[in-house]
Amino acid sequence: MLQPTYPIRTARLSLRPVTIDDLDDVYAYQRRPDVVRWMLGAEPRTRAQSRASVLAMAGEDAWRAEGDCLTLAVVTDAGVIGIVELVWRDERACSAELGYVFHPDHGGRGLATEAATELVDWGFNEAGLHRIYARCHARNEASARLMARLGMRQEAHHVESYLFDGTWADQLVFAILAREWRSRTPLS
Repeated sequence: MLQPTYPIRTARLSLRPVTIDDLDDVYAYQRRPDVVRWMLGAEPRTRAQSRASVLAMAGEDAWRAEGDCLTLAVVTDAGVIGIVELVWRDERACSAELGYVFHPDHGGRGLATEAATELVDWGFNEAGLHRIYARCHARNEASARLMARLGMRQEAHHVESYLFDGTWADQLVFAILAREWRSRTPLS
């Protein structure tokens, strides 16, 4: 089993497993159309749907087997402002996929970058990953900018590669290797 030592603390936030007590904060952003806009098949959630989501995320506190998702609540003085996650995609290739969702009211201050940096750092330095990648809709500029701030390079622009709301959509793929992560110049 692979699991961070909780909580993971940064200068402005902490990362820890999701609990049912996070329901109000998670529902506050999961119900917003602007949050789910770029999520495949997602619609604003009802409180009951958010409760089911929180219960599912609460069980994602460690990697036990390939395919597991490590989902962490991003907590500030304002409460849970979003989540960051690493999905263990390939044990043999030592690779994982990064994901994140944040409440827009907390954007523009680098909190998403700070949280994602900590999880990526754990993935490389504690979990022993070789490669971490992330994907987004090609028009999701905020997500692509976050990946670039993390030092990830754009590896692919898949043209009309998946159906999104009934229309063929482009997808961007970004990635970074452990050696690149360790040699990068951290953002200040």
